[in-house]
Amino acid sequence: MSAPHIPVLLDEVVAVLNPQPGDVLVDATFGAGGYARRLLDAGAIVHAFDRDPDAIAAGQDWPETAELPPRLVLHPRRFSELAEGLAEAGIAQVQGVVFDIGVSSMQLDQPGRGFAFSTDGPLDMRMSRSGPSAADFVNEAEEAEIADVLYRYAEERQSRRVARAIVAARPLTTTGELARVVRKALGYHAGTTKDPATRSFQAIRIHVNGELDELVAGLAAGERVLAPGGRLAVVTFHSLEDRIVKQFLREASGAQGGGSRHLPQIAPAAAPTFTHVSRAIRPSAAEEARNPRARSATLRSATRTAAPARSRAA
Repeated sequence: MSAPHIPVLLDEVVAVLNPQPGDVLVDATFGAGGYARRLLDAGAIVHAFDRDPDAIAAGQDWPETAELPPRLVLHPRRFSELAEGLAEAGIAQVQGVVFDIGVSSMQLDQPGRGFAFSTDGPLDMRMSRSGPSAADFVNEAEEAEIADVLYRYAEERQSRRVARAIVAARPLTTTGELARVVRKALGYHAGTTKDPATRSFQAIRIHVNGELDELVAGLAAGERVLAPGGRLAVVTFHSLEDRIVKQFLREASGAQGGGSRHLPQIAPAAAPTFTHVSRAIRPSAAEEARNPRARSATLRSATRTAAPARSRAA
């Protein structure tokens, strides 16, 4: 079975994980299953996590889920819970973990999910299809909170103006309505290189799904479950995510930086928990030409040491 969307930096991620027959690997963001497909084809056992019920439902049709024992084990839960999910499956340690952070192509391409404004749809944006939606946020939050979200998660310099326009236009129920409000507030004209509504949609999506907190917790979970010599691969799509991953790996490898407001304080470790931290890997020009969505992608990777996982201060 082939995935309908091929994830970015696929060959590079597979090279990092170096799957061998019998390896137990985690695809923390299953999505359409592009990474999992290649890992399974190499003979690995894959535990796949996704909070999107549509992704899990699609994975149930894969033949590897019916093998005895199954080589594809699906976990309908957040990747921050991967340690608990693996423990419930009787797995203490794995040889590799891959994260592909952010919204999936499947979600973007379904107007009914409300992640994009290329076609009009309900203002939803919930990856798990549960909890408060984007419509709930823009229609109920205080103007100051909306402005803070736009500035913090999209670095929108005119966040107050956009927030004021959103509040004035309430109620908003569709992606098209929200996009038009943002464009008008920012003086957008057709033909401009980048639609300014993109930034606001990114910020609201990150807020609705708690994506940065989820990333922090997911990285910590990956550190706990990786066996010595296990490989970590993380693909991000914007600077906020990449900054968190970069700082996590700096601290975990003993190359302490100045800290991040998104990362909780970490108690001093006896020894580095990761080594062989890679430089940022970007898509090739050929891949960017094939898939424009790859242009903003960054891959960072590292190898787990034998040191105990670090404890995190509350």
